[in-house]
Amino acid sequence: MTAPNLPQPGRKSTRTRWLARGAILAVLLWNLSAALPFIAYPEVYAGAFELSGTVGAVLTRSIGVLFLMWVIPYLPAALDPVRYRVCLAVILVQQGIGLTAESWMALTLPAGHASLRATGLRFIAFDAAGLVLLTAAWRLTRPAARDGAKDRSAAES
Repeated sequence: MTAPNLPQPGRKSTRTRWLARGAILAVLLWNLSAALPFIAYPEVYAGAFELSGTVGAVLTRSIGVLFLMWVIPYLPAALDPVRYRVCLAVILVQQGIGLTAESWMALTLPAGHASLRATGLRFIAFDAAGLVLLTAAWRLTRPAARDGAKDRSAAES
């Protein structure tokens, strides 16, 4: 039997888990801060995508719905980032894909689309910051090396 307040070998501390949760929750809230307004008030945001009217509202609302779908794996990852580390891996891949695709779109956007470019750059900034935070959460939740693994790696050196 182990004492309840002592660190357990191979287990992440409560503080480390909360730091990882905080990073995941920050990115989750950023995504929701775009998703919910896009869904509720699409006409306000459609112009940023150079869209208008019914088509603009529907497409902007659709982007909001996609953002909601995007954040599903954040929920278990935020609940317990060590136990649901696979969800954190999915989130990291999603974030990398988003950042890469948005950067590619910004680089290939023809001149004359200042509003669309500004929107793309905002998405790039948020996704880059999100990738940094999520990478920090990934590193914080990586499994601790076991003593035997440490001994083997030291012997191989």
